Amino acid sequence: MKKITLLILLAFPFLEARSQELTIPQLSQYLSDSPFLMSPAYAGIGNLVKVRANGLSQWVGIKDAPNTQSLSADVRLGNRSGIGMILYNDSNGETQQRGGKVSFAHHLTLDRHKDQFLSLAFSFNLNQFRIHIENFDPNDDLAIVGDKASSNPNFDLGFLYRKERFYLSMNASNLLNKDFEAFNSLYEPNILRNYYLYSGYSFRRHRRDSFEVEPSIFLQYFESDKRSMTDTNIMFRWHGFPGDFLSAGLTARFLNDQLGKPLYIAPMVGFKTGDFYFGYSTQIIMNKIIGYSYGTHQLTVGVDLMQGISNCTCTY
Repeated sequence: MKKITLLILLAFPFLEARSQELTIPQLSQYLSDSPFLMSPAYAGIGNLVKVRANGLSQWVGIKDAPNTQSLSADVRLGNRSGIGMILYNDSNGETQQRGGKVSFAHHLTLDRHKDQFLSLAFSFNLNQFRIHIENFDPNDDLAIVGDKASSNPNFDLGFLYRKERFYLSMNASNLLNKDFEAFNSLYEPNILRNYYLYSGYSFRRHRRDSFEVEPSIFLQYFESDKRSMTDTNIMFRWHGFPGDFLSAGLTARFLNDQLGKPLYIAPMVGFKTGDFYFGYSTQIIMNKIIGYSYGTHQLTVGVDLMQGISNCTCTY
């Protein structure tokens, strides 16, 4: 019992960071050639149908540890727009959330000579959150009765600015408050709005250089309890044939009130050849919880379909 209590206390920052946000948990999936998972404004950037499947298992070896699966796809619509969809399943102990979102993005050319673009996006989300009370011991949980489930529609807004190799994305997720009547709790937060900022720059010595270095930063802010986190990222890519590359990188996540103490450090590798993409990442957790598990593992596979030529550089 002491070990379980200690484990819960050690894991609290991680549990708090993902408790009933009613959206797909954002760890490092967006770095696995999947920025659309983080921002709807990336829908339709690329002359193809981009499909990515992502599996994330946290704290492998610990019973009922968090697990997340997602499937995303986006495609150009016309010359200046894009659409996309995401389906996800997320479980954490006896809680589960399933949902999906449909996104529309429009891409504007500010200056085609300087590759300067502005993208605006809108998403409709539908999330079902459920507590599996059928797995509880009725002798220990007499107060828990009835179906503890809630379905919540919501909306996201996205903004993306690009100039040559620089990008800046800002997003507001879950704009509406949550309906928590099914839980009949005064302590359940109903403000779900959270905000993302993602920015970076791709360095190359010249346009045809095969080696690329891309530092980036990702910030999350949760309006309900004022939590905020920052990812600092560095990615290296070696390009081969057009569209093919090999990548390696590192990300570190911090709570913003503990910037000198990372929650975890995550190395990652990936490659794309032809129409196929594969990526893998693991987390090195920076506290004693690592002694109770075999680590956190993330796997991404994807395909690019129906590649074509766009008449507008805003979707390159």
